[in-house]
Amino acid sequence: MELFNPQFTETMALTFKVALLTTLILLAIATPIAYWIAYGKSRAKPLAEAIVNLPLVLPPSALGFYLLLAFSPRNAFGEFLERYFDVRLVFSFEGIVLASVIFSLPFMTNALSAGFAQINKTLIEAAATLGAGRVKTLFRVILPNMKPAILTGAVLTFAHTIGEFGVVLMIGGSRAGETKVASIAIYEEVESLNYALAHQYAGALVVVSFLMLLAVYLINRSFARAA
Repeated sequence: MELFNPQFTETMALTFKVALLTTLILLAIATPIAYWIAYGKSRAKPLAEAIVNLPLVLPPSALGFYLLLAFSPRNAFGEFLERYFDVRLVFSFEGIVLASVIFSLPFMTNALSAGFAQINKTLIEAAATLGAGRVKTLFRVILPNMKPAILTGAVLTFAHTIGEFGVVLMIGGSRAGETKVASIAIYEEVESLNYALAHQYAGALVVVSFLMLLAVYLINRSFARAA
Protein backbone atom coordinates (compact mmCIF):
# COMPACT_ATOMS: atom_id res chain seq x y z
CA MET A 1 0.00 0.00 0.00
CA GLU A 2 1.18 3.51 -0.82
CA LEU A 3 2.10 5.62 2.17
CA PHE A 4 -0.31 8.35 1.06
CA ASN A 5 -2.68 7.03 -1.57
CA PRO A 6 -5.07 9.38 -3.44
CA GLN A 7 -8.06 8.26 -1.36
CA PHE A 8 -6.27 9.05 1.91
CA THR A 9 -5.00 12.41 0.65
CA GLU A 10 -8.41 13.47 -0.66
CA THR A 11 -10.20 12.50 2.56
CA MET A 12 -7.69 14.21 4.85
CA ALA A 13 -7.71 17.37 2.70
CA LEU A 14 -11.52 17.50 2.93
CA THR A 15 -11.38 16.91 6.69
CA PHE A 16 -8.99 19.82 7.24
CA LYS A 17 -10.98 22.04 4.87
CA VAL A 18 -14.17 21.47 6.86
CA ALA A 19 -12.34 22.08 10.15
CA LEU A 20 -10.69 25.28 8.90
CA LEU A 21 -13.92 26.75 7.52
CA THR A 22 -15.77 25.82 10.71
CA THR A 23 -13.11 27.51 12.84
CA LEU A 24 -13.11 30.72 10.78
CA ILE A 25 -16.91 30.93 10.75
CA LEU A 26 -17.09 30.36 14.49
CA LEU A 27 -14.48 33.03 15.18
CA ALA A 28 -16.90 35.50 13.57
CA ILE A 29 -20.09 34.08 15.08
CA ALA A 30 -18.93 33.15 18.58
CA THR A 31 -17.12 36.42 19.34
CA PRO A 32 -20.28 38.56 19.76
CA ILE A 33 -22.07 35.70 21.54
CA ALA A 34 -19.19 35.24 23.99
CA TYR A 35 -18.93 39.01 24.49
CA TRP A 36 -22.61 39.19 25.42
CA ILE A 37 -22.35 36.19 27.74
CA ALA A 38 -19.32 37.67 29.49
CA TYR A 39 -20.52 41.27 29.85
CA GLY A 40 -24.29 41.16 29.36
CA LYS A 41 -26.70 41.53 32.26
CA SER A 42 -29.82 40.09 30.64
CA ARG A 43 -31.91 37.58 32.54
CA ALA A 44 -31.89 35.49 29.36
CA LYS A 45 -28.17 34.68 29.74
CA PRO A 46 -28.72 31.29 31.44
CA LEU A 47 -31.05 30.30 28.60
CA ALA A 48 -28.53 31.41 25.98
CA GLU A 49 -25.71 29.53 27.72
CA ALA A 50 -27.84 26.39 27.91
CA ILE A 51 -28.57 26.58 24.18
CA VAL A 52 -24.94 27.23 23.26
CA ASN A 53 -23.72 24.31 25.38
CA LEU A 54 -26.45 21.85 24.38
CA PRO A 55 -24.17 20.10 21.82
CA LEU A 56 -21.80 19.18 24.67
CA VAL A 57 -24.38 16.92 26.31
CA LEU A 58 -26.70 16.02 23.45
CA PRO A 59 -25.84 12.74 21.66
CA PRO A 60 -24.36 13.63 18.24
CA SER A 61 -26.79 11.26 16.53
CA ALA A 62 -29.75 13.07 18.12
CA LEU A 63 -28.43 16.48 17.07
CA GLY A 64 -27.65 15.13 13.61
CA PHE A 65 -31.14 13.69 13.30
CA TYR A 66 -32.85 17.00 14.02
CA LEU A 67 -30.46 18.89 11.75
CA LEU A 68 -31.22 16.35 9.03
CA LEU A 69 -34.93 17.04 9.44
CA ALA A 70 -34.34 20.80 9.42
CA PHE A 71 -32.07 20.70 6.36
CA SER A 72 -34.30 18.34 4.40
CA PRO A 73 -36.05 19.95 1.39
CA ARG A 74 -39.23 18.30 2.65
CA ASN A 75 -39.31 20.73 5.58
CA ALA A 76 -39.75 24.50 5.63
CA PHE A 77 -36.13 25.62 6.13
CA GLY A 78 -34.63 23.16 3.65
CA GLU A 79 -37.38 23.84 1.11
CA PHE A 80 -36.83 27.61 1.46
CA LEU A 81 -33.08 27.28 0.79
CA GLU A 82 -33.56 25.03 -2.21
CA ARG A 83 -36.38 27.04 -3.76
CA TYR A 84 -34.92 30.54 -3.39
CA PHE A 85 -31.16 29.93 -3.24
CA ASP A 86 -30.83 26.56 -5.02
CA VAL A 87 -28.95 25.23 -1.96
CA ARG A 88 -29.46 21.69 -0.65
CA LEU A 89 -27.76 21.07 2.68
CA VAL A 90 -28.40 17.35 3.13
CA PHE A 91 -25.56 15.16 1.86
CA SER A 92 -23.51 18.17 0.78
CA PHE A 93 -20.28 19.87 1.76
CA GLU A 94 -22.15 23.02 2.80
CA GLY A 95 -24.40 20.93 5.02
CA ILE A 96 -21.58 19.30 6.98
CA VAL A 97 -19.87 22.68 7.45
CA LEU A 98 -23.06 24.21 8.87
CA ALA A 99 -23.62 21.15 11.07
CA SER A 100 -20.01 21.37 12.27
CA VAL A 101 -20.49 25.04 13.14
CA ILE A 102 -23.50 24.20 15.29
CA PHE A 103 -21.82 21.17 16.89
CA SER A 104 -18.55 22.99 17.70
CA LEU A 105 -20.14 26.27 18.83
CA PRO A 106 -19.61 25.66 22.58
CA PHE A 107 -15.88 25.00 22.19
CA MET A 108 -15.23 28.39 20.61
CA THR A 109 -17.81 30.33 22.64
CA ASN A 110 -16.69 29.03 26.04
CA ALA A 111 -13.02 29.72 25.34
CA LEU A 112 -13.74 33.27 24.18
CA SER A 113 -16.18 33.91 27.02
CA ALA A 114 -13.51 32.90 29.54
CA GLY A 115 -11.06 35.21 27.77
CA PHE A 116 -13.46 38.15 27.94
CA ALA A 117 -14.11 37.51 31.64
CA GLN A 118 -10.38 37.65 32.42
CA ILE A 119 -9.81 41.04 30.82
CA ASN A 120 -8.84 43.69 33.34
CA LYS A 121 -11.85 45.97 33.67
CA THR A 122 -9.60 48.99 34.12
CA LEU A 123 -8.50 48.65 30.49
CA ILE A 124 -12.10 48.87 29.34
CA GLU A 125 -12.81 51.80 31.64
CA ALA A 126 -9.69 53.61 30.42
CA ALA A 127 -10.75 53.15 26.80
CA ALA A 128 -14.21 54.52 27.61
CA THR A 129 -12.64 57.52 29.37
CA LEU A 130 -10.65 58.25 26.21
CA GLY A 131 -13.85 58.24 24.18
CA ALA A 132 -13.57 54.83 22.54
CA GLY A 133 -16.88 53.18 21.69
CA ARG A 134 -17.70 49.55 22.36
CA VAL A 135 -16.69 48.33 18.91
CA LYS A 136 -13.40 50.21 18.94
CA THR A 137 -12.68 49.03 22.47
CA LEU A 138 -13.40 45.46 21.43
CA PHE A 139 -11.00 45.45 18.48
CA ARG A 140 -8.32 47.79 19.83
CA VAL A 141 -8.22 46.85 23.52
CA ILE A 142 -10.04 43.64 24.43
CA LEU A 143 -9.25 41.22 21.59
CA PRO A 144 -5.50 42.03 21.46
CA ASN A 145 -5.30 41.21 25.18
CA MET A 146 -7.01 37.83 24.94
CA LYS A 147 -4.84 36.12 22.32
CA PRO A 148 -4.42 32.95 24.42
CA ALA A 149 -8.20 32.52 24.64
CA ILE A 150 -8.62 33.09 20.90
CA LEU A 151 -5.86 30.61 20.12
CA THR A 152 -7.31 28.03 22.52
CA GLY A 153 -10.79 28.41 21.07
CA ALA A 154 -9.53 28.09 17.50
CA VAL A 155 -7.43 25.00 18.19
CA LEU A 156 -10.12 23.24 20.25
CA THR A 157 -12.69 23.96 17.55
CA PHE A 158 -10.41 22.71 14.77
CA ALA A 159 -9.40 19.57 16.68
CA HIS A 160 -12.97 18.82 17.70
CA THR A 161 -14.24 19.25 14.14
CA ILE A 162 -11.75 16.85 12.57
CA GLY A 163 -12.98 14.16 14.97
CA GLU A 164 -16.72 14.59 14.41
CA PHE A 165 -18.61 11.47 13.42
CA GLY A 166 -22.28 11.21 14.36
CA VAL A 167 -23.43 14.62 13.19
CA VAL A 168 -21.42 14.50 9.97
CA LEU A 169 -22.64 10.98 9.16
CA MET A 170 -26.28 11.96 9.65
CA ILE A 171 -26.05 15.12 7.54
CA GLY A 172 -23.46 14.21 4.93
CA GLY A 173 -23.36 10.47 4.64
CA SER A 174 -20.22 9.30 2.88
CA ARG A 175 -19.74 10.94 -0.50
CA ALA A 176 -16.09 10.74 -1.55
CA GLY A 177 -14.57 14.16 -2.12
CA GLU A 178 -17.61 15.99 -0.73
CA THR A 179 -18.73 14.66 2.65
CA LYS A 180 -16.47 11.69 3.44
CA VAL A 181 -14.21 13.00 6.20
CA ALA A 182 -11.60 11.06 8.15
CA SER A 183 -13.88 9.93 10.99
CA ILE A 184 -16.32 8.41 8.48
CA ALA A 185 -13.45 6.82 6.56
CA ILE A 186 -12.11 5.15 9.73
CA TYR A 187 -15.50 3.58 10.41
CA GLU A 188 -15.87 2.32 6.84
CA GLU A 189 -12.35 0.90 6.67
CA VAL A 190 -12.80 -0.94 9.97
CA GLU A 191 -16.09 -2.37 8.69
CA SER A 192 -14.21 -3.57 5.60
CA LEU A 193 -11.44 -5.02 7.82
CA ASN A 194 -8.97 -2.70 6.09
CA TYR A 195 -7.13 -1.93 9.30
CA ALA A 196 -4.02 -0.60 7.57
CA LEU A 197 -5.85 2.32 5.96
CA ALA A 198 -7.96 2.86 9.09
CA HIS A 199 -4.70 3.13 11.03
CA GLN A 200 -3.44 5.79 8.62
CA TYR A 201 -6.54 7.91 9.15
CA ALA A 202 -6.63 7.43 12.91
CA GLY A 203 -2.90 7.93 13.31
CA ALA A 204 -2.99 11.15 11.29
CA LEU A 205 -5.80 12.54 13.47
CA VAL A 206 -3.99 11.57 16.68
CA VAL A 207 -0.74 13.21 15.56
CA VAL A 208 -2.37 16.40 14.29
CA SER A 209 -4.55 16.80 17.39
CA PHE A 210 -1.63 16.17 19.75
CA LEU A 211 0.68 18.62 17.98
CA MET A 212 -2.00 21.32 17.93
CA LEU A 213 -2.72 20.96 21.64
CA LEU A 214 0.98 20.90 22.47
CA ALA A 215 1.50 24.08 20.46
CA VAL A 216 -1.36 25.79 22.32
CA TYR A 217 0.06 24.91 25.74
CA LEU A 218 3.55 26.04 24.76
CA ILE A 219 2.35 29.31 23.24
CA ASN A 220 0.04 30.09 26.16
CA ARG A 221 2.90 29.36 28.53
CA SER A 222 5.06 31.90 26.69
CA PHE A 223 2.22 34.44 26.91
CA ALA A 224 1.98 33.86 30.66
CA ARG A 225 5.70 34.38 31.10
CA ALA A 226 5.61 37.60 29.07
CA ALA A 227 2.66 38.99 31.06
